[in-house]
Amino acid sequence: MMRSAAINRRSFVKAAGLGFLATLTPRSLMALERTDAVYASGIRAADGSFAIATVTERGEIVDQMTLPARAHGMAFSASTGKTVAFARRPGTFAMIFDPRNKGEPVAISSPEGRHFYGHGAFSPDGRLLYASENDFDGNRGMIGLYDATDRFTRIGEFETYGIGPHDMTVSEDGRLLIVANGGIETHPDFGRTKLNLGEMQPSLALIDAATGALVEKHVLPAEWAELSTRHVDLDGEGRIWFACQYEGHRKDLPPLVGHFAKGENLSFIDLPEETTRRLANYVGAIAVNRSEGLVGITSPKGGASVTIDARTGKVLAEATIPDAAGIAPAKSGFAVSSYDGDFLSTRSDVAWDQHIVGI
Repeated sequence: MMRSAAINRRSFVKAAGLGFLATLTPRSLMALERTDAVYASGIRAADGSFAIATVTERGEIVDQMTLPARAHGMAFSASTGKTVAFARRPGTFAMIFDPRNKGEPVAISSPEGRHFYGHGAFSPDGRLLYASENDFDGNRGMIGLYDATDRFTRIGEFETYGIGPHDMTVSEDGRLLIVANGGIETHPDFGRTKLNLGEMQPSLALIDAATGALVEKHVLPAEWAELSTRHVDLDGEGRIWFACQYEGHRKDLPPLVGHFAKGENLSFIDLPEETTRRLANYVGAIAVNRSEGLVGITSPKGGASVTIDARTGKVLAEATIPDAAGIAPAKSGFAVSSYDGDFLSTRSDVAWDQHIVGI
């Protein structure tokens, strides 16, 4: 998580150097100069092609890198400057690049019998990349381990101790892998079809990053077995925030956001009924603004974003954003994108994808 948005921009420009800046148009240079933060997000261009865009906090696109297909989530290493774009499930590619220069990106593929789930994270020192994967014939979640010092060679894998792992992150000290096992069985032979909605097994798992051993597993209560745990982020106190997508009856009002820490039980936030209805039982992304103690969530189905006080769990603000997509901490509050091309105050002729990462 970036310490502040202003530091984020200055660090990006310093690391990029004159060579990268010389490749930018005057318009892009001006946008970069006046921004407080720099992000990366997947896009679908007007011609239907896919790319990763480097974008300012104002929503101005600075640069793009072409992708072979649609991306989903991303990971960024503050230690090395590397950014990874993961293919949307059940995709099999990930593209690693340094958005601060024009070096050749590194493309990797999931091994036979595996596909990516669209998310991953770097170890704090940037030497390892962890990717959520599906052993689709074995119907078990996996974490692929990739050596970031050797062109991201795959060097092993750990179980996630659950089905359908989606988002994941790494603790600040690098000792724990934190995985949201969505509990939904899928197989690439059936595309994105959910195969076990009557027997879902959602959970959140803490895994030893050195050995792959299970440290803790939190299974959702039986009454919320259809509540798929999907996305996670860490706050400034080390608490793990998680967001869910409900596969049950549309008139139900399940809890959609919660938090926990190692050694604690899951705690759900008691959102107001009208807020839960507004989110349409679907949280597409979650982000924590550590400096301000805020948690932000978006719902493309509900066309909304919600800001929550991380200390009290109270809703502080709600906004109507049709097709709300990604969310990331900004200098104040959050930067939010949409499938319609909006990124805060700017509209571009692109469709922003579901996630944003600060770089």
